[in-house]
Amino acid sequence: MDFALSANQESIRDAVGKICTRFDDAYWLKKDKEGGFPSDFHKALAEAGWLGICIPEEYGGSGLGITDAAIMMRTISESGAGMSGASAVHMNVFGLNPVVVFGTKEQCQRMLPPIVEGKEKSCFAVTEPNTGLNTTQLKTRAVRTGDKYIVNGQKVWISTAQVAEKILLLARTTPLEEVKNPTHGLSLFYTDFDRKRVAVHEIEKMGRKPVDSNELFFENFEIPVEDRLGEEGRGFEYILHGMNPERILIAAEAVGLGKVALSRASAYAKTRNVFNRPIGMNQGIQHPLAKNWMELEAAWLMVLSAGWQYDQGMPCGPAANAAKYLAAEAGFQACEQAVMTHGGFGYAKEFHVERYLRESLIPRIAPISPQLILSFIAEKVLGLPKSY
Repeated sequence: MDFALSANQESIRDAVGKICTRFDDAYWLKKDKEGGFPSDFHKALAEAGWLGICIPEEYGGSGLGITDAAIMMRTISESGAGMSGASAVHMNVFGLNPVVVFGTKEQCQRMLPPIVEGKEKSCFAVTEPNTGLNTTQLKTRAVRTGDKYIVNGQKVWISTAQVAEKILLLARTTPLEEVKNPTHGLSLFYTDFDRKRVAVHEIEKMGRKPVDSNELFFENFEIPVEDRLGEEGRGFEYILHGMNPERILIAAEAVGLGKVALSRASAYAKTRNVFNRPIGMNQGIQHPLAKNWMELEAAWLMVLSAGWQYDQGMPCGPAANAAKYLAAEAGFQACEQAVMTHGGFGYAKEFHVERYLRESLIPRIAPISPQLILSFIAEKVLGLPKSY
């Protein structure tokens, strides 16, 4: 297992980084202030073929692995785009893996190329207000009537729902009280986002303003049977194929965010003079930044390990969760220290580090809390009793 980047992976980093340079600090500062989906950024990556990095070549993608995608997502975040840039393409990189794995050939041919080409954007609707991470308790119902399903219910914290043309939806097709196992009876759909039947309410939040988060209300939302992925009732099993890649990619994004924050802090410490000397001469500044570097490097190795395990077809749940936990914590610590290194100027938007700090909370919270990861590792790796 060699964690040195291959020549091909270095070319991915360099090519994506070159695109990112076209969207500078001023671009992301304006987006952070005014909002609005970064369509031109999304389009630039689509035109260069990067949205299909993990999609099989027969459907217009590159057919590369999650490790390669992680390198791409770190590069985007580390460019200064942060979570605003990464989240604009995040779902399109990992989210349709259930389509690739469980979709029919007809579904793959119909559903995947528009995503790769950037002609369509998708949102991922799983979480509900009263269930949180307890996915088996989802209440949104999809009732089959002839050749279609009728959906009623509610979802929350759904990213890009303001701009998406498609929706990947997990809904209960068999009532919970009628199944032997709570993981049964959930079905997965990928279908048109009919806004006449879905009310979309944006949630105002503290960071990542360019990429919207929303609450969705479904009222007699119709889904053709041919838009159901795989068998009815096995949707929970299917979404698991997207969860580990998601953890790996958001971990890579957290490392990238921490790295750009650390870079800004180090550069400022070299030039900021107080008491007739650069503050970077002081160990009180040096040591926290050195610790940030070590933590980010260690987290990145965990990301690469998790990505390698996934790409080898190995069970990677512990590694993917560990990568997400370590990277989120390291990224947050680096962003916080970047603000502190800048002192009062760290609170000023023009130095960008305050934006990084706000965005660094996203990988800590989503898509799974650090506490639940610790519980997972305790149970699945250490063999301790289940605590939840």
